[in-house]
Amino acid sequence: MLSHPQAITMLNLQAQMNAKVNPDWVKAAYPYLRAVIVEGAEAMEHRGWKWWKKQDCDLKQLQMELVDIWHFTLSHILLAHGGDQTLSLHELMQSDAADSISFDGIHYPIQSLDLVGKLELNIGLAAARRISIPLFAALLHDCEMDWNELYLQYVGKNVLNFFRQDNGYKTGTYRKQWDDGREDNEHLVEIMQELDSDKADFQHSLYSNLQDRYQRSV
Repeated sequence: MLSHPQAITMLNLQAQMNAKVNPDWVKAAYPYLRAVIVEGAEAMEHRGWKWWKKQDCDLKQLQMELVDIWHFTLSHILLAHGGDQTLSLHELMQSDAADSISFDGIHYPIQSLDLVGKLELNIGLAAARRISIPLFAALLHDCEMDWNELYLQYVGKNVLNFFRQDNGYKTGTYRKQWDDGREDNEHLVEIMQELDSDKADFQHSLYSNLQDRYQRSV
């Protein structure tokens, strides 16, 4: 489970990111769970779900998609509380401890589902404008992550999101796929593995390394 300081940091970072995209993001009331649907489908692609061909699981990219899902889930939670960054996410997570989910008249014990089944159910809930923290926690476990690892990767992806915005993501001039044919997500994973996350300048170093690689690809 996230610690209270980690939860507060995540809420603050997410609100800052939303405000960078649109300072009036609370009033805009974007359908953040719509993005969860798309990110969930991308996660399924990284896991591999096609029974008619051989597919390998790209665990690192699958984990990154879960981080993206958490970004938009946090945004949905913030929006439901009027953008209040002081809300007790920690208490909210502790209060939601259901081990099963009822959806569309069917009862789903979370642990009875495989990873793809959990992703499908999360997508279905998002389409119905619902979230389940226990279901997301089960997804983390299946993807070999815990809440601390999510926190670390969340901070990394938040840096990437700011980097994208600073380099033309909103205006359409940013190139998500760099000259070596790989997406910026893949570069981020590599850089994070090379840096010490315990250092105070971790976020700055991430941003600086992304900038260096991006400039070399231009």
